[in-house]
Amino acid sequence: MDFKLSEEQNLLIKSTKSFVKNELMQHEGLLEKTDNLPKELYQEIKKKSQELGLYACNMPTEYGGGGLNAFDLTLIEKELGHTSLALAEIAWRPQNILMACTGKLIDEYLKPATTGERKDCIAMTEPEAGSDLRGMKTNAVQSGDDWTINGTKHFISNAHISDFVVLFTSTGKDEKGRNLLSCFLVDLDLPGVEVAKGYDCVSHRGYVNNIIHFNDCKIPAANILGEKDKGFELMNTWLEATRLTVSATSVARAQRAFDIALDWSANRKQFGKVIGKFQGVSFKLADMATEIKLANLILMESAWKIDQGTLTSQDAAMAKLFCTEMVGRVSDEAIQICGGMGLMSDIPLERIWRDARIERIWEGTSEIQRHIISRSLLRPLGA
Repeated sequence: MDFKLSEEQNLLIKSTKSFVKNELMQHEGLLEKTDNLPKELYQEIKKKSQELGLYACNMPTEYGGGGLNAFDLTLIEKELGHTSLALAEIAWRPQNILMACTGKLIDEYLKPATTGERKDCIAMTEPEAGSDLRGMKTNAVQSGDDWTINGTKHFISNAHISDFVVLFTSTGKDEKGRNLLSCFLVDLDLPGVEVAKGYDCVSHRGYVNNIIHFNDCKIPAANILGEKDKGFELMNTWLEATRLTVSATSVARAQRAFDIALDWSANRKQFGKVIGKFQGVSFKLADMATEIKLANLILMESAWKIDQGTLTSQDAAMAKLFCTEMVGRVSDEAIQICGGMGLMSDIPLERIWRDARIERIWEGTSEIQRHIISRSLLRPLGA
C-alpha cells in the first residue's frame, strides 16, 4: 500500500475541502436552529456539487457518474464529513447497490439517480426488526406480473425528498423457517405507499428520518433487484462498503473536534499559562491524535482493499467499530478540554458530540460489528 497520494488525489482533496468550506459550512447554523434546509438552498448546493463533479462520483462513468474507485471516494467522503451530514449528503452519492440494476431498471433507476434526476433512499429497518433483519415483517407476494407489498419501515433517511426506495422485504421461508429476503425498487408515489414523519433525533439535525407504510402496494415483477430470496447476498456484495462511509465521516468529525481542542489548548490561559502546558490536557491531546491516526489508517487500508478485491467482512466491521467509537471518545475529550464553552452552540463541539452518538448504531451497531469480528476469528478454528 503506497501512502503517497498522487497529484490527482491531492486535487480531489483540495477541491472538496474548498467546496465544504465555501458552500456548506456557512449553513450549519441554519440547520441547527431550524432542523431544516430550504428546498431552494438544497437545489443550489446540489447544482454546484454536480458542476464540481462531486455528485454521484462513485457511479460508473458510462451512466453519468464520476467513476471513482473506493480509495479516492473515501478521500472525498472524509472531506465532506467535516460538515453537517444534511449538507454533505446533498453532494454525496446514490446507493451503490443500484449498480446491480439490469435491463430496463438501468434506464428507470440507475441512470436518473446518477444524473440527479431522481433521488433514492434505502429501507431495511423496521420497528421490530433492526439488527435482526430476518425478523422483518414487511413482505412481498408475487401474483402474476406483480408483487404486492405490505408492511412498515422506519428510520428511513430522507424518504420525504426521495423518488424511490431500495426496499428489502421477506419473500418466503427457508428450510429452518427463517425469512428469505429480496430487494425491490419501489416508486414512492405509487398507490399504497405512505411516507410519514419520523422521529425527532438528537443526532444530525436536518437529516430527516421517515416512516414508510406499504398497504397492498403493487409493483411490476421486473422491479426486483438481483435474484428472488437472495437479499442477503445482495447486501454483502454492495452494502458492506457503506460502513466505510460512516467510518470516513467519523474520522473527519473527530479531526475537526481535535483541531478545535488543540487551538483552545494553545490559547486558553489558566493559572498564568496556556492550558496545553498542563499534563491533564496535553496527554488528552496526545491520545486523541493517536486515535485519529489509527482510525485513519484502518479506514484507508479498508478502502484500498476494496479496490484490490480483498476486503473482508471482518475488515469492514473493524473499521466501522473503531472509527465510530473513536469519534465518540475524541469529541467527548474535546469538550472536556474546552470546559463549559464546549457545550455551548457557539462552537460546533456539542453538535459533533451529539452527532457521534448515532454512528455506533446505524449501519450495524457496535455489538453487531463485534459479533462479525469474533465470528470470523473463531470459525476457522471450528468454534
